[in-house]
Amino acid sequence: MAIEIKVPNLPESVSSATVATWHLKAGDAVKREQNLVDLETDKVVLEVPSTADGVLTEIRVQPGATVVAGDVLAVMEEGAAAAPAAAKAEAAKPAAATAPATPAGGNEDQSPAVRKLLSELGLSASQISGTGKGGRLTVEDVKAHAAKPQAPAPKAAATAPAAAPAPRVAGAREEQRVPMTRIRQRIAERLLEAKNNTAMLTTFNEVDLKAVSELRARYKDQFEKSHGVKLGFMSFFVKAVIEALKKYPVLNASVDGQDIIYHGYYDIGVAVSSERGLVVPILRDADQHSMAEIEKAIGDFGARAKANKLTMEDLTGGTFSVTNGGVFGSMMSTPILNPPQSAILGMHGITERPMVVNGEIVIRPMMYLALSYDHRIIDGKEAVLGLRTIKECLEDPAKILLSL
Repeated sequence: MAIEIKVPNLPESVSSATVATWHLKAGDAVKREQNLVDLETDKVVLEVPSTADGVLTEIRVQPGATVVAGDVLAVMEEGAAAAPAAAKAEAAKPAAATAPATPAGGNEDQSPAVRKLLSELGLSASQISGTGKGGRLTVEDVKAHAAKPQAPAPKAAATAPAAAPAPRVAGAREEQRVPMTRIRQRIAERLLEAKNNTAMLTTFNEVDLKAVSELRARYKDQFEKSHGVKLGFMSFFVKAVIEALKKYPVLNASVDGQDIIYHGYYDIGVAVSSERGLVVPILRDADQHSMAEIEKAIGDFGARAKANKLTMEDLTGGTFSVTNGGVFGSMMSTPILNPPQSAILGMHGITERPMVVNGEIVIRPMMYLALSYDHRIIDGKEAVLGLRTIKECLEDPAKILLSL
């Protein structure tokens, strides 16, 4: 029985999706619940699983196409068996021994977009294996082939003169145009929204992390043994941020028209880098989590971001955000607000620097901190004092434990 594979109901506020990657091709055997294709929305990547065992008989929508809920992506035959490998190999043989293998046909057999791209890249369709219907090439097939390192051509026989390589045109400047992913488009929109719709300002400070570093070194082994997770810096920062938000609630507020909404809870967004761009999953009710729970949650966010497993629920909401450019070596930056939030903390690299402590020059592990805030509702006083509270909590971690 033929089964249509359709775009599932999309998350709330998402109207369409882009076909990102097919994991199977027509003729492949399919298992129930096996992921067939990834759909990329402007926030998350959705998987479309098979509803039965069988064979994928037809792919109707190619990567790059925009789809909406209910669109038919492919057709499969329930209970059918894939063609034997020997039969597939026989079908793939050229019609005549003297004819070159051309799995995807000649350039003239391809779509206009593929022919244009082949011409621009100086490629032949016979060089590339197609994943489209009937083995035809898709634009993604050609791009993927062009991106692969090409093996050197085999040497000619001793009796034949070697062909001279085509000289590179002097001064040639290559360019490549690729469409933005849906997530990258959304990131761009959000950044412009923050820039154009807020009065953003940034205040800076520096923090001496000697006390936190010593505490981690002293208890890291015992902490990992007891809780099954490593003790990082992020849990200290999240706890310090919460103390600052409790003292200065406007840092945890947001603007709604002519109103200020003060949130009586602490949902902390933690920026995580993924292959598709920066995402900010939300650690909800962060004030109610232990440091071990915070470390586990952040580790889980990172793992699921890399595997494109974050959900809309993970990315929705948030009252304050933390971003750590220090993991990439950043010394200082001005983080951009994550609307509708009104403040964000930027962490940076830890470097040993000479500091004057009690009249003496000592070497300390220092980090620059940056707090960007919406000056429409947050005055410089609250921003500066809030950042200083974070600094004081980190320089004396007992204040975090005792909520001082």
